[in-house]
Amino acid sequence: MLSSAKIVAFVQVSDRKKAREFYVDALGLKFISEDPFALVVDSNGIRVRIGEMPELQPAQFTVLGWEVPDLEEAAADLRSKGVELQQYGFKGQDERGIWTTPGGDKVAWFKDPAGNVLSISQHA
Repeated sequence: MLSSAKIVAFVQVSDRKKAREFYVDALGLKFISEDPFALVVDSNGIRVRIGEMPELQPAQFTVLGWEVPDLEEAAADLRSKGVELQQYGFKGQDERGIWTTPGGDKVAWFKDPAGNVLSISQHA
């Protein structure tokens, strides 16, 4: 039953106004709605519900990620919008923050204004 159902993603933030500016303006996700419970955006047909928790303790691992066809182009676009790619010191991570795995996949991480870890990836 669930294998054919569309997934809905959830992320919590500490400031929905900043989150809307980030997810809609910087990342380019489509605004759907906002009510007292959540800000809702669309990412290529997947709904992302962004709730607010004033005292949020963000996870220290990736909570949302996007597979992109050209990671270098996507990373440059994010940087042009003021999004900073994270450095984790992995062997194979370059000065721009792009990590190339031993198998050739590429990953880059960044954070939203609440400190949630997000990623972009390109698979070999």
